[in-house]
Amino acid sequence: MRLKDKVAIITGGGQGIGREYALRFCKEGARVVIAEINLENAKKVEKEIVEMGGEALAIKTDVSSENDTQVMAQKTVEKFGKIDILINNAAIYFGLENKPIENITVDEWDRSFAVNVRGAWLCIKAVLPYMKDEGSGRIINISSGTWYMGIPMLLHYGTTKAGIIGLTRCAAREVGGFGINVNAITPGFTTTEASLTMKGTPPGIFEVIAGQTALGRNENAEDLVGTAVFLASDDSAFITGQSIVVDGGWVLD
Repeated sequence: MRLKDKVAIITGGGQGIGREYALRFCKEGARVVIAEINLENAKKVEKEIVEMGGEALAIKTDVSSENDTQVMAQKTVEKFGKIDILINNAAIYFGLENKPIENITVDEWDRSFAVNVRGAWLCIKAVLPYMKDEGSGRIINISSGTWYMGIPMLLHYGTTKAGIIGLTRCAAREVGGFGINVNAITPGFTTTEASLTMKGTPPGIFEVIAGQTALGRNENAEDLVGTAVFLASDDSAFITGQSIVVDGGWVLD
């Protein structure tokens, strides 16, 4: 078990990719906190982990709220005594719509940044004091291939995910001296409920992208968890400030 006795907070851990992180981290020995705005979903994952023989805690968390993120960190330490790992996975994607730049509303733009960028920063801000006290920590931010591919019709989402790369690099420089590593995972176009049901998604886009990858298939949530486990483990002790692209060779850079 690569994460035995580690305590991991996974935001947006109640569904999709976040749920896959939570279940895999449990299998690797971590005690898992599911920080999720939908408490019902978080409770379901908590139950799954307990039934697997693991330890978990579901916390209702709106990552765009400073109070919620502070409570998230406090409850984690009250329950498990420390925070070793933070995965900033929560993001607005489900509910967004593919649309031209001129049709994106200010509310859509601001809400995207509130959750996807401010939320990641607030979660880092909340856990840092505890990680500094421990003299170690792993922070993993989830970006997206939409920013480096320059995907059209998703400017609001792609721009926030570019911001995650800047956040990762700046934070890594600042907190490295405290034994805290900060990295990002940049997935390709992943088949999840959110991507499958997004309004305005062009017909046949999944088949097109599968044909563009070196591995010749679409990316699934399960394809990302191995990289997350690696970055959360001691095996990545000398890696920080990096973005690991996991996209099946969609882009070869």
